[in-house]
Amino acid sequence: MATSSHSLLLQNPNRALLKTPSRSILPTTHLNTLKLPTKLISIRCAATTQTQDHRPLAQTQSQDRVFNFAAGPATLPENVLLKAESELYNWHGSGMSVMEMSHRGKEFLSIIQKAESNLRTLLKIPSEYAVLFLQGGATTQFAAIPLNLVKPDEPVDYLVTGSWGDKAFKEAQKFSKAKVIWSGKSDKYTRIPSFEGLEQSPDAKYLHICANETIHGVEFKDYPTPKNGLLLADMSSNFCSKPVDVSKFGIIYAGAQKNVGPSGVTIVIIRKDLIGNAQEITPIMLEYKIHADNNSLYNTPPCYGIYMCGLVFEDLLAQGGLEEVEKKNKKKAELLYSAIDGSNGFYRCPVERSVRSLMNVPFTLEKPELEAEFVKEAAKEKMVQLKGHRSVGGMRASIYNAMPLAGVEKLVAFMKDFQSRHA
Repeated sequence: MATSSHSLLLQNPNRALLKTPSRSILPTTHLNTLKLPTKLISIRCAATTQTQDHRPLAQTQSQDRVFNFAAGPATLPENVLLKAESELYNWHGSGMSVMEMSHRGKEFLSIIQKAESNLRTLLKIPSEYAVLFLQGGATTQFAAIPLNLVKPDEPVDYLVTGSWGDKAFKEAQKFSKAKVIWSGKSDKYTRIPSFEGLEQSPDAKYLHICANETIHGVEFKDYPTPKNGLLLADMSSNFCSKPVDVSKFGIIYAGAQKNVGPSGVTIVIIRKDLIGNAQEITPIMLEYKIHADNNSLYNTPPCYGIYMCGLVFEDLLAQGGLEEVEKKNKKKAELLYSAIDGSNGFYRCPVERSVRSLMNVPFTLEKPELEAEFVKEAAKEKMVQLKGHRSVGGMRASIYNAMPLAGVEKLVAFMKDFQSRHA
């Protein structure tokens, strides 16, 4: 494979002092004074073709990478990162990076259109739903939803199973008559109620849930039926982790930074008949109609983030779709929960077993004074971001789609060894 001067610059920044593709930066009389490393470096081409097989590179790359159990931004598939690396400098022969493209140019239009098409395939999204690529995180949607769907004096219901559901409710109070019909706060957000016993408001315009609570590790395995038929869900931390019947929902929204891309992209899947009824005070950037009418290109979108999401969608399809992805996620979660439950109380997961998350696994140590040591020792073994959220403490292992089984196996082996030395 031929190696261009461009790829040399990417692989060894010191080369930038010597040469660019078109001209020398420094006078030749100064070159002898440069102190360059004498150690040989390995150089490979950073501008490869689309069809390059990245599997050997992924094996090499993994030796230098940690197992990242962060809740978000989170680990991304290695093959996706390597493909992005290979396309970074010159995307598909366009002569520019995705980061440099006009969002209205044909190149980026092909990227965003393919990303939407693949997402529709993954989730089997019906044609009567719009897919929007937005910004501001799921937190911005806490306000956008009531602003777009109801009038200030109209009632809406919130089923609160964790911190994010509670934040969504508090924001909705500013723009609607929001009501909490059930909260798990008194139980420290460790369970989900029986749907039959829910006392929904008879005139509520929608019922809102957080499908997976990232902090507390509580996940809906089934979904309640709203009295008026309109169910809305924040799926930020389990988006594209399993098949979902989109037709059960009026809106599904998610921040990309946990399962499908880097931070900066928010995906909204909305039934088209719900678009176009925003309150007059709605800021234009929060109005769904403006984004739907402009195909998510009303203003400059997070182009590179959308491109990365598109690569992840391709990867999920290549794995066999969300049915296969869910099988892998269940296997990882069962392995970790079994280790916790089989530790004779050394480790404990507070969440009711029937609603334990496949994505975020919180656990505590029988001896809290060992938690800092646990985190420190795990980091030495290249397992990072295991400290629990500051609001609840303990440990938390986020095992999203891109966390390989090997990462969970290594964590479980470490947990058993740590217990044997500290029990």
